[in-house]
Amino acid sequence: MKKFNIALLCTLLLLASCTPNVKEDEDEVMQNEEEPTGQPSIVPTYKLSEDDYRVVLPYRTSKARGATTNQIANRLDIDEVEQGLMRHSKEYFDPNEVYFEEGQYIDLDTVYSWINELNPVVEEGSEKEVYEDNPRYLSHILEQNFIKRNEDSVELVGVSIGLALKSQYRFQTEIGGTYYYENIPRAEMLEKGREVAQTVLERVRQIDGLQNVPIMFAIYREEERGSAVPGNFVARTFVEQGDMSIDEWEGIEEDYILFPSNEAEEKYFDDAQIVNTFGIEIAEFFPNYVGYIGEGFYVNEQLQKLTIEVPIDFNGKAEVIGFAQYTYGLVRDKFPNNYDIEIQITSSDKLEGYVYREAGKENPVVHLFD
Repeated sequence: MKKFNIALLCTLLLLASCTPNVKEDEDEVMQNEEEPTGQPSIVPTYKLSEDDYRVVLPYRTSKARGATTNQIANRLDIDEVEQGLMRHSKEYFDPNEVYFEEGQYIDLDTVYSWINELNPVVEEGSEKEVYEDNPRYLSHILEQNFIKRNEDSVELVGVSIGLALKSQYRFQTEIGGTYYYENIPRAEMLEKGREVAQTVLERVRQIDGLQNVPIMFAIYREEERGSAVPGNFVARTFVEQGDMSIDEWEGIEEDYILFPSNEAEEKYFDDAQIVNTFGIEIAEFFPNYVGYIGEGFYVNEQLQKLTIEVPIDFNGKAEVIGFAQYTYGLVRDKFPNNYDIEIQITSSDKLEGYVYREAGKENPVVHLFD
């Protein structure tokens, strides 16, 4: 799955199909109360959709910038842990009332320090069994901030913290030696994640500016290295302002499924059959077709979005147009319209176009690139 294409398409679709939140006012100018620099902050008037957070400009990158890519091995997990944390934050921090900013309190050195301290310590050169009994569960601690307008200034009103934990532990008993892989059961990972969250909460409450702010914690279970789909968030909790302990966790039932795969056949047979039929019908009319790669995003076992990439070696623009027309018909007639569907048409690593239909709509949108 080419995540670059997916991200590009999402951006294009937002620009093409979403109506901005149009206002006649100019961008709002505010002074940031957290770190007064003499430079006013600007909140853009427009946003791409009602579900998006607006950001404060000038844009401030995370104080722990670079940690996510260094700590999480799978590129797809890197994207999902950031986007998914923002998605779950919307349950507690309303995008229509607050603005988004990358984490400004937990810096890079602190992130690395906490990760090392919260993972088991194993002496280099220990026996294989010692590593197996003491896996490094915790990969990353991600902070996101939510701020609100207060007359002519902005103030922090909420924080989300994502804890990324491994589903598979990779280790070496000696430098340059063989890599070993041990799967970590979900229940074991969850238990560790809850313990880590409580410790992180206690430490966060000691940071100036975070003593009384509400905090959402969410636990993310990474996929194995090299997986064609990302992992998913499995639990979340909300800590009221000033609270020092976590009482209850809410389970999250999300799943990314690869099509075609045995997992898709076993868990979501009907959807797998529809996607498989789509591939068969394309193969019948287009000899250069070699297969597809699909990704389904499920919440509570209900498909929310299906993305299918179809790579074909086209002989000319007319063939691209014909393929898009045929795909349009298949999307309209074969796929239920209770979820978003996106067909990416590619050739030789180039994005030729896409067919997209929003949940609830009958007719797809088609765009072909010159």
